[in-house]
Amino acid sequence: MATSTSSRITKVLLAPALALGATVGLASAPAHAAVWNSCDQWGNTSLNGYTLYNNIWGSGAGAQCVWANSGTEWGVWADHPNTGGIKSYPNSKKVINKSITSLNSLTSSYNVTVPSSGAYNTSYDIWDTDYDYEIMLWVNHNGAVGPLGGSQGTVSLGGHTWNVYKGTNGVNEVFSFLRTSDSDSGTVDILPILEWIKDTKGWMGNETIGDVQFGYEITSSAGGLDFRTNKLTVSGG
Repeated sequence: MATSTSSRITKVLLAPALALGATVGLASAPAHAAVWNSCDQWGNTSLNGYTLYNNIWGSGAGAQCVWANSGTEWGVWADHPNTGGIKSYPNSKKVINKSITSLNSLTSSYNVTVPSSGAYNTSYDIWDTDYDYEIMLWVNHNGAVGPLGGSQGTVSLGGHTWNVYKGTNGVNEVFSFLRTSDSDSGTVDILPILEWIKDTKGWMGNETIGDVQFGYEITSSAGGLDFRTNKLTVSGG
């Protein structure tokens, strides 16, 4: 993609909390009151072993609000202008903290409802604990968005077929796997993907996997669009 995805991690950690003051997005939450919601730029909370982030990190962003019934059922309303550059990555994160070789399994299931307009991708964002390597798994995307780096061909791994890209943003390596056809639900076996990067390609060593995030990398959503995670599970050990 034209803009690096990795800087959102350090920006979430280092930037001051800034309330965007948008409340209109909460109307997109379920009819019953959500357990948690926030329109703050860096709004976050922990629910059921997952951490939810509103995470508006890109320049030129508009209003965005996130709501959650749990760490695995949540959604976001976003109204970002039709300009280039990633504006946000609202996500739910599960911490793993195990090396690749010590993992017996690492899987995830997802079920989402996404808009037919706007520019975005629905993706996993997987990091080692030192944030030297970023592995993105795009399960669907729409509009003028694309991965960082050059094409490395196509591979079938973890129950899906992916177009693979490899690049760097000057801070960390980025490996992007784009599903060859869009999907709103499915299960991904993540461990074989990590092993392929490590053993088959030799692009990284026996890294300790820290965060497995799942969310929506939004470039534009003018007029306000809804993104809903109906169900998410991340398990591994």
